Amino acid sequence: MRKLASTTITLLALASSGCMIGPDYLRPVIDSPQSWRVSDETAKDLANSAWWEQFNDPVLNDLIATALRENKDLMIASARIDEYAGRYGVTRSQLFPQIGLGYDVTKQKNTIPGTTVKGTYNSYETFLSASWEIDLWGKIRRQSEAARAQIVATEEGRQGVILTLVSSVANNYVTLRSLDRQLEIAKATAKTRGESYQVFQDRYSGGVISQLELSQNRSQYDEALASIPVIEKTIAQQENALSLLLGRNPGPIARGKNIDELAPPTTPEGLPSSLLERRPDLREAEQNLIAANAQIGAAKAAFFPSISLTGLLGVASGGLSNLFHSESKVWQYGAAVNLPIFTGGSLFGQLQVAEAQQQQALYSYQKAIQQAFSEVNNALVDQEKTRVQLAAQADEVKSLVLYAELARLRYDNGYTSYLEVVDAERSLFGVQQSYTQTKQTLLQAAINTYKAMGGGWTDEAARLNEAPTATPVPVPAPESVSTASPAKD
Repeated sequence: MRKLASTTITLLALASSGCMIGPDYLRPVIDSPQSWRVSDETAKDLANSAWWEQFNDPVLNDLIATALRENKDLMIASARIDEYAGRYGVTRSQLFPQIGLGYDVTKQKNTIPGTTVKGTYNSYETFLSASWEIDLWGKIRRQSEAARAQIVATEEGRQGVILTLVSSVANNYVTLRSLDRQLEIAKATAKTRGESYQVFQDRYSGGVISQLELSQNRSQYDEALASIPVIEKTIAQQENALSLLLGRNPGPIARGKNIDELAPPTTPEGLPSSLLERRPDLREAEQNLIAANAQIGAAKAAFFPSISLTGLLGVASGGLSNLFHSESKVWQYGAAVNLPIFTGGSLFGQLQVAEAQQQQALYSYQKAIQQAFSEVNNALVDQEKTRVQLAAQADEVKSLVLYAELARLRYDNGYTSYLEVVDAERSLFGVQQSYTQTKQTLLQAAINTYKAMGGGWTDEAARLNEAPTATPVPVPAPESVSTASPAKD
């Protein structure tokens, strides 16, 4: 037993100080564009704020809070964290001795003809067993490193769901308020044209105008009426989509400020590139790269011998009453060494798989970064150009309002045909609808900018709105993972 204790202590020391086969993680060097440069502090403050509150719409705030509590995708993402925490626990447990308690009762009858050996025998045994694989080459530690990175990746995935969810609720709400405004314009236009049609019917009955002019006026009225059910249908579908984001059955959605009262949240003219490293999808992609990198070490360690200790300590007796007497002790210990010699290429295949998966994770990480830069640039350009478009359309609306008034006046005084009035009113109706849609695009471009640059507001959203979280799982410190100094992979 002294030899066993001495051997165990020696192996413990080897396991704790043993090398880890495979490459330590080093963050790849990223070629970041240098064209977005504003004050870092300004950009960070904007990125960390609950930006949707800048709309000053309590209804929108309540909708986002409800979505963060009730959205089913977010609940799924939270439960997934528990799943990967459990997987990490299973993997890491192999670093420690596995101890079990057993109890065995056997009854046996022996009858050998021609001898005196016959009768029934009872056997009772209770024992404490232990087994332990010594992680000399770091295989289990690499697997634990990979499992830990996967926990962090799932948490980043949850943060990504929060980012998408808040942005989607805000975008859908803006779309809904835009449709509400378009419906108001359509109904107001239909009412005005309906009143005009009544006047034209009276004038036609009195022989003042021709049937052609009456038909032209009627077509204008019908055009406005036909647009109303189309918009109403789209509003109902938009409410159903928003209800789904809120974790509710389809139904009506509360309204707050109208779209003309909503001002886009403030965003900087440029962004520091380092800010995008806080995007959840980028951090998730990097954690997947860390996990894939660690699996290379686990695959390489499989080429080396594995050493396992086993032990058993217990008591055995032919009678239950004598089971715990001192002379009934049973003990056993041993060590097993397993060295792969020929596996038909299995180990080389596993290593090839691990290296290929690491390369895929690296390229996915690099692609995610490029995609992030593209999304931010697109959102900023969208805001800039849409502001110009909105200003031009505002002037166009004013011009067409005047054009419609003058065309009606000219027709009433007999200077032009009714076709000029038709053209003016149709143009005004179309531009009014387009102006509302452009205002929607501008608000959504600002929302998409916050979504694209990520930032700490996802943490703020989870705190302020009590987003559903899985059972808190403390993430262990990384084991022999270097991320301090960037280096080429």
